[in-house]
Amino acid sequence: MATKAAHKRLTREFANLAQNPPDYITAHPSESNILEWHYILTGPPDTPYHHGQYWGSLVFPPDYPFAPPAIRMHTPSGRFRCSERLCLSISDFHPKSFNPAWEVTTILLGVLSFMTSEEMTTGSVSASDTQRKALAASTRWWNSTGGGTTSRTLGGPQKEQSSNSRGFGAIKGGDGGKRFHEQWPEEDEENWKWIEEHKIDPQTGKCLVPAPQPSCSPEANALRKRAGGSNAGLGAVVEGGQAARDAGQGWLTRHWAKMALAAVFIYVLAARVMSDVKA
Repeated sequence: MATKAAHKRLTREFANLAQNPPDYITAHPSESNILEWHYILTGPPDTPYHHGQYWGSLVFPPDYPFAPPAIRMHTPSGRFRCSERLCLSISDFHPKSFNPAWEVTTILLGVLSFMTSEEMTTGSVSASDTQRKALAASTRWWNSTGGGTTSRTLGGPQKEQSSNSRGFGAIKGGDGGKRFHEQWPEEDEENWKWIEEHKIDPQTGKCLVPAPQPSCSPEANALRKRAGGSNAGLGAVVEGGQAARDAGQGWLTRHWAKMALAAVFIYVLAARVMSDVKA
């Protein structure tokens, strides 16, 4: 339970955040516990996360602001491990370095800044820009379907989902999108409109519109190109890895047959020249 001082401080910070939201960041406390906050980072332009919808949580200690929160990101990003605590100077990994003057806005700006860097720490992962762009394209689908575990179908009504999550920070893909819907009902509704509009299969995350059709947005086109399978995160990484391999094959690999014929021709020509010289 939050102390009186922590409750007052977090209430004031929420009001400030609502009045002056920073770019690419939105956040609010849970209705049931002011110590549990949920945030969404929108991928900034000129980054591989552009247009991505990255949902995460902050869990504050009862004595905040004299101790930092636990920070997690739940949406697959290619930058952080899903739902694992992040080791940052503004997180609970480093309570002695936390400044009580830092606010929720400061913390989330720090998370966004770290996300768009390449610095490594506990909870972070390495991935190519191709992989991260593929994951960014699937974020809205992943958030609202729980990674494809929803029982909802295109054109079908929303169904009550069960959740396999327990306690703060225990959010995983597998709850059918229930936890995201609980915390972000308006964003969830918009996500489902997007899924319906672009004919995204809720269970696989793949675009069902045939390739010649131009109706899919760039994000939906990226989903169409993903490798087959129902695991969005894995499919996006596989597709991204394949694209990277294709890009690295080079001219020689693509034109090996022509090179072989040229080598035979040169060999025959050289043999004839040598035969003429001996004669």
